[in-house]
Amino acid sequence: MNALRYGIVGGGFISAFQLRGLREVRGIDVAGLVSRRPPEELAAEVRRLGLGEGRVFSSVREMIPHVDVVVINSPNYTRLATVEEIVDTVKAGAELKGIICEKPLARNLPEARRMIELVREINVPDIYFENQVHMKTVQSHRAQLAPVMRAMGPPMLVRSNEEHAGPHRSWFWDPTQQGGGVMSDMGCHCLAVGWYLLTPPGKPMRFLEPVSVMADLSLLKWGRPEWKQKLRDDFGVDYDQTPAEDFATGMVGYRNPETGQISKAQFTVSWMFDKQGLRLLFDGLGPGYAFEMNSLRSPLEVFIGDQAIAGMADTEAAVEKLQASRGLVPVQPNEPDLYGYTDEHVDAVNALRDGRPAMLDWQYGLEIVRLTMAAYLSAERRQTVDLTDPATCAELENYVPLIQQGRGGEVLGR
Repeated sequence: MNALRYGIVGGGFISAFQLRGLREVRGIDVAGLVSRRPPEELAAEVRRLGLGEGRVFSSVREMIPHVDVVVINSPNYTRLATVEEIVDTVKAGAELKGIICEKPLARNLPEARRMIELVREINVPDIYFENQVHMKTVQSHRAQLAPVMRAMGPPMLVRSNEEHAGPHRSWFWDPTQQGGGVMSDMGCHCLAVGWYLLTPPGKPMRFLEPVSVMADLSLLKWGRPEWKQKLRDDFGVDYDQTPAEDFATGMVGYRNPETGQISKAQFTVSWMFDKQGLRLLFDGLGPGYAFEMNSLRSPLEVFIGDQAIAGMADTEAAVEKLQASRGLVPVQPNEPDLYGYTDEHVDAVNALRDGRPAMLDWQYGLEIVRLTMAAYLSAERRQTVDLTDPATCAELENYVPLIQQGRGGEVLGR
């Protein structure tokens, strides 16, 4: 099979990070780029890394005839319109071998369902990117413990955390554009990896049935006057008018349909982790066994003193969202591989080459959106959401959280 020609939509942080992961993936040629702002720097990086031509196009419609796969990395509020443009172009005669969408699939269930309906009209394989499920630490521990899980049973409790000090771009901070705050931005990661870590070996990704969601959302650090002013100064976002949560925690209950056994996945996400940088933390407990992973436990650490700080040109060269430019700094030599970006692309290439489904599809992405919406509903009502209740499930279908509507003060000010 010839190299798959990728066409990437979106020229921001995630596209740049994924390019670093693509250095280790065979069979991909980054042939096209589209972004709201001309992605000339990203195109230059594509060529510098030897990943392809990196040609810049003015629109998705113009790019599609020159690529095989469209990768949607654009902001959340543009996802549905991007899919509409893709589908219209294919219906007009263009051909595609696949469409990839970065997490989250959409801001709410109506958008997610519409995206899936549109893609089904053109019968093009869809792939959902959730990098943490693909992390080598996640895959390795499951392989290592698979015989134990079969003998003793799957985990009963898992906990997943993702925390850093806040996003890079203004639209991430705007709940009407992003879909919420940290629960929408990073909660989807923890929901996905928690569900997966509880799943028995050899079972499908959606084998366990979600039965309940309980969540608490708060505006802590970025609700203080001095930090709200920083948001206004740095990003033009006013949390006095349209606040979003910077901390979220909760619990999802799952039922094993074969045994009836209930298991729990706890999650915590925040934009107020003023320590070394991005931290991913997973652990789990099963009958007679346990596992734990912390992304800030690095095989390499460096120390930078006050007199040497002038030589530290790029703090994030050490670890994503590093908060300190001096002192003891953990260094992750290959962050894209550590976080699973490399392996999700490998899975996508192999799936499209072999004509099989990828590990994650858009229907799975929709289910993660559903759990995210249930978390927002739980926080609004201050009660556990029962996902076995037909009326509640019907309500979630058209539910748009108050925070996403720009009415976060009604939830976070209480």
